[in-house]
Amino acid sequence: MTTAKQRGTVTRIVRDKGFGFLSGADDGRDYFFHRSACSDFVALVNGSRVTFTAAPDNPKGPRADHVDLVEQ
Repeated sequence: MTTAKQRGTVTRIVRDKGFGFLSGADDGRDYFFHRSACSDFVALVNGSRVTFTAAPDNPKGPRADHVDLVEQ
């Protein structure tokens, strides 16, 4: 786990469930994120560029925290 901000791109948003997935540009991993980890979940769309920190992996895989929109 790293606490440094990474860059990534939102690949899928599941609005009704309140979560999404992003692909990390810096490490190539795919990350899950919950709306509570986002500064502005409503503004995110597929293809949004974001910064985030990698949280400890959960049993299902990598998790993103502190997800912030950079650009649409």
